[in-house]
Amino acid sequence: MHLSGHIEKMETSLLGDAAQYQLAFDSQIVEMNALVGQHIELTFNQTIQCSNCSRVTPKSYSQGFCFPCARSLARCDLCIMRPETCHFHLGTCREPEWGEAHCFAPHIIYLANSSGLKVGITRKTNMPSRWIDQGAIGAIPILEVSTRLESGRVEVALKEHVSDKTNWRKMLKNETENIDLVEAKNTLLAGIPKLIDELGATRLNDDVVNIDYPVLQYPSKISSLNFDKTPVISGVLKGIKGQYLLLENGVLNIRKFGSYHVTLST
Repeated sequence: MHLSGHIEKMETSLLGDAAQYQLAFDSQIVEMNALVGQHIELTFNQTIQCSNCSRVTPKSYSQGFCFPCARSLARCDLCIMRPETCHFHLGTCREPEWGEAHCFAPHIIYLANSSGLKVGITRKTNMPSRWIDQGAIGAIPILEVSTRLESGRVEVALKEHVSDKTNWRKMLKNETENIDLVEAKNTLLAGIPKLIDELGATRLNDDVVNIDYPVLQYPSKISSLNFDKTPVISGVLKGIKGQYLLLENGVLNIRKFGSYHVTLST
């Protein structure tokens, strides 16, 4: 196999409990699970093209944009990382139509076990991809609300008791622990009944999602690979977890290099 194109983060889905990965090179789609165990080579061709305006840019901002787009697009605003700071109601959203479509849609607050217990939010339509992207081995939706701002308010309240971060090194080493997600859910929700009532949030069923990843061998030591420092990255693909390719000589965060023009050879 030998193909080239601009890449974005891998598309993910579940087949039973098994995480499935696809990587697009422009319009060409590669089933990445099938490459686990094979020697692959990824070459950065020294071109980055903004995923929004197609402008050639010397650097990728916000995982795939040129600097002007990163400054002007709502999807690159700080409120995407901190939804409780949504300012749509102030009339200052960078892209009101985009904001209405993405932020005024049902959102899920969830608990996940990636490197330990964490709380997070996602659009309802983004499950289970959100959990796969984070390398979670288990996840449970706990509440549904109407807007991104409301989900951010719940997340802030729960962050007082549980982390909202993933330790990516522990996640990639598969250093996880057994967590009763249903028990954790009940304990956390018992602490915010007034907020749940105020927002009219819907309590969700105790449906735990378990996720298995296509990994032959987890790394004992984490060494990050970077196209900016090493344009040609090669080795046996030992597995895929989160948005990382686990190669025999290091790990490559595909999401970090959105809009890079890359050639894949096997």
